[in-house]
Amino acid sequence: MSRVCSVCGKSKMGGNTVSHSNRKAPRQWNANVQKVKVVADNGAVSSEYVCSRCLRSGKVARATKVSK
Repeated sequence: MSRVCSVCGKSKMGGNTVSHSNRKAPRQWNANVQKVKVVADNGAVSSEYVCSRCLRSGKVARATKVSK
């Protein structure tokens, strides 16, 4: 499964590692995505990857754990 947020579409970001001598080497940063159970608009619960920014800002409704 790819590391892409299902809410905002955030994914890998590219750039360079810069050494002390200013040499550049390509590298990638992964998005901080977590696998969480999400409640859809129709009430169905599904497991999706959501980035930490969307979780923190409340853009997604998490399914609550039901204890018996």
